[in-house]
Amino acid sequence: MITPNPPALADLYAGAPCWAELPVTDLAATTDFYTGLFGWEFVDDRGYTVATLDGVPVAGLPHGTALPEQYTAWTLFLHTRHARATAEKVFALGGQVLRNPTPAIDHTQSTVVLDPTGAVIGFRHVPPDWRFGTTGHGAFAWAELNTRDGAAADAFFKELCHFDVMQIGDGHTVDYTVWSVDGKNVLGRQRMGRRLFPSDVPAHWMVYFTAAPEIGADSVANRVLELGGRITVEPYDTPYGRVTEVQDHAGEAFSVIDSSRAVPLTDDDRGSEVDDPYDD
Repeated sequence: MITPNPPALADLYAGAPCWAELPVTDLAATTDFYTGLFGWEFVDDRGYTVATLDGVPVAGLPHGTALPEQYTAWTLFLHTRHARATAEKVFALGGQVLRNPTPAIDHTQSTVVLDPTGAVIGFRHVPPDWRFGTTGHGAFAWAELNTRDGAAADAFFKELCHFDVMQIGDGHTVDYTVWSVDGKNVLGRQRMGRRLFPSDVPAHWMVYFTAAPEIGADSVANRVLELGGRITVEPYDTPYGRVTEVQDHAGEAFSVIDSSRAVPLTDDDRGSEVDDPYDD
């Protein structure tokens, strides 16, 4: 299937996103939803379902296996050169290892961990010819950690992944940091605001998928409703694009961003609230 704005291959450097997985119990319903939403096609790789766009892998749908309780939503994997060493370092820095490093039939080795603030993240060692589609319509766009302890998260991932940390906003009214490697922005970290995050919502990662300018975030949100999902945050404008947060047919959350609809970042935005519903 030809999609608008087809995906590009992700750069494979340490700490960069290299995969996204959604563990599923009803594979048929999940493939129907994401085919209808993004035009994903699916191939079976020896029992592991891979979602593709224009033949480029964009996500995995593991199913029928026992999984840790925390590992049930969209899970981001970051590239690591040594999955076992990363797991050991996570433990040494105060995190937990939910899934010990295990080799897979696709010549990768992955571990799933819990950072000290309580959010699940994966790390994966991949071969040089690994393919992960990004930026195209329906492909991975961005991810950010929502946590109540931003300082602890920044310190943990800076030590673990050697990220450079840049503060966006004043750190109080707006507390958002961007993590980068060698000048390349990799991930975001956002302090969970009291207004929209009840106290029982744990720290978690939000995975963003791309909406092509020809389609837009609003149209994707409407399509989510048609396919039996929910809009949890109506489309809104940010300096990085037009964003909406939704849930699929099974209630799993993700966000969609149309980066062509970015609004200018003013000097006032840098030290005060922007049009972002996650701020306090």
